[in-house]
Amino acid sequence: MKRIGVLTSGGDAPGMNAAIRAVVRTGLEQGTEVFGIQRGYRGLIAGDFTPLGARDVGGIIQRGGTMLGSARSAEFRTPEGRAQALEQLDRQGIEGLVIIGGNGTQTGSEALAGLGFPVVGVASTIDNDLYGSDITIGVDTALNIALEAIDRLKVTASSHHRAFVVEVMGRDCGYPALMAGIAGGAEAITIPEVEADPEAIAEEIRRAYERGKPHALVVAAEGARYNAQRLADYFRDQHERLGFELRVTILGHVQRGGAPTFFDRILATRLGAAAVERLVAGEHGVLVGLIKSEIAATPLEVVVTSKKPLDVKLLELARVLAK
Repeated sequence: MKRIGVLTSGGDAPGMNAAIRAVVRTGLEQGTEVFGIQRGYRGLIAGDFTPLGARDVGGIIQRGGTMLGSARSAEFRTPEGRAQALEQLDRQGIEGLVIIGGNGTQTGSEALAGLGFPVVGVASTIDNDLYGSDITIGVDTALNIALEAIDRLKVTASSHHRAFVVEVMGRDCGYPALMAGIAGGAEAITIPEVEADPEAIAEEIRRAYERGKPHALVVAAEGARYNAQRLADYFRDQHERLGFELRVTILGHVQRGGAPTFFDRILATRLGAAAVERLVAGEHGVLVGLIKSEIAATPLEVVVTSKKPLDVKLLELARVLAK
């Protein structure tokens, strides 16, 4: 291949810039020109391509977010939009794409691959819900940001003998809440995959105080039926009976904005480089991810039709450790 493109799409994740850097510099080493595509699939349709050299990606490895930008594109979901994207790629002489992102992004990758265009996906989402990688770019950073917030809140909670509920990202997947809850020593965790009982949560908090704990903490996923606000509303409505309320902290997009950790920088670098190597070698229509500590490729068709399981048994471990 003489010319390839790279784009980022979907929610930004710390480490995306490290992956872009690896794609560009590995591509140059392979004798391939690399073009950055701005604003994801929207920029692909618009033909918003920029040639990238080694210096263009200097000084970005430590930055969160994505230098290429990201945007949703309803147009790309249509046959007409995808046809326009292929026209732009042909016009620029681009022979292959590295596409960095999560589930929605890789659904787009699979659509292009199905039309015969060479694509390699790179697993990147802070939710860690993408099939084909044990852990994805951005997860470690996002969890460390959540954990720092939880640790800080526990200081205040202990000072005032209060109960807090912290909401972390995870619209359809409870992995971030589950891991942050276990690592943060939460008394209870709510996730989309398992129905939560607010009465049982109240009982866990009451037992925590009876055991002499100066604070109580609940970690909730944004997509759980009882997310932070709904849980707090329940406790407020039942305040007279339960005897206490929950203070709410919603982390939201703060989790996305940190400088990538060592782990995310290395993971992104390895995956970005591997994506280019496979693409240039003629292996495409796959997602590169980390499986059992090794770089592995999974067919995009399998990625978009499979669901990554969550070990919900860890909820019981969280309950045991909260004693």
